[in-house]
Amino acid sequence: MATHRRPKQPSHARVVVLTAAAAATVALSAQSAWADPKPSIDDVKTQIDGLNSQAEQATEQYDGAKEKADTLRQQASQLQDEVARTQAQVNQLEEGLGSVAGQQYMDDGIDPSVQLMFNADPSGYLDQAATQHQANISEAEALKALQQAQRTLNQQKQDAATALAQLDATTTTLNNAKTDVQSKLAQSQSLLNSLTASQRAAVLAAQQQEDGGGAASRGTSRADLGPLPQASGQAGGAVAAALSRLGDPYVWATNGPNTFDCSGLMQWSYEQVGIQLPRTSQEQASVGTAVPSLAQAQPGDLVIYNAEDGPEGHVGMYIGNGMVVHAPHTGAVVRTMPANALPIATIRRI
Repeated sequence: MATHRRPKQPSHARVVVLTAAAAATVALSAQSAWADPKPSIDDVKTQIDGLNSQAEQATEQYDGAKEKADTLRQQASQLQDEVARTQAQVNQLEEGLGSVAGQQYMDDGIDPSVQLMFNADPSGYLDQAATQHQANISEAEALKALQQAQRTLNQQKQDAATALAQLDATTTTLNNAKTDVQSKLAQSQSLLNSLTASQRAAVLAAQQQEDGGGAASRGTSRADLGPLPQASGQAGGAVAAALSRLGDPYVWATNGPNTFDCSGLMQWSYEQVGIQLPRTSQEQASVGTAVPSLAQAQPGDLVIYNAEDGPEGHVGMYIGNGMVVHAPHTGAVVRTMPANALPIATIRRI
């Protein structure tokens, strides 16, 4: 006959442990749900704006390093040419002095002035002595020239080595800045890709609004700018050049003629009127003369803006009516914005 046994009941301790574990699981699930909430569009935009700002600062560092590298590369090439020419001069002088030394050896090393004393023609002694004296002077001058050429050669070699070492260091800075730019832009794009199409459109629209919005392309009406004041001279020509590029895309580390970063647009615009500006916004912040305030700005003035966490990081050109034309950031185009939309570091009149 089968035995019917009562099922074994869990102990009170086991029930307590299981209950606690279940409660912990629920709590962890709730915490997980709240710990990593989906970022809002505003949060994503803030992050993208920060990355764009960092990318722009890295771009300015890249631009400066590239300009320096180009200069050093040209300088090193010139120094190496000078080393080659001076080395050829040293070789020629050494060869000449070697021939003289060889001739003296062939003459048993007898001093030429002593040889003259045994000359059978006393009447020609003085003439030959004068000639020999002149030869000795020429040899001394040749030796002096050799020594000077050798010193010049050594200095040129040292200068060339220094320039090449600086070029290596600058190239490292250049490559690091390039990597930094690409990293920031990739992070920014990744954030955008995490959004839906409508969310991306909202972020980009908000960015455009902050960047100034108006005159976003060559086909866009400029009525929102109002009648701009007429600027004369080279400044007026630079303004016209900058406005002619409205709608051209921002591309980092470029300065025209069809793509620009912020300082590249300034440099290209002034190049069109025969004025060469430095490559970066930091360098452009020290050119020309300072303008005390925005109220005194004139068309063609450079408006330099502070970076979020560093030195000058952005630049636009004042065009009048409280507006600047500028190249904002990757993904944007050359457009206008209110001159006071960003914190101003300095205003420079070229």
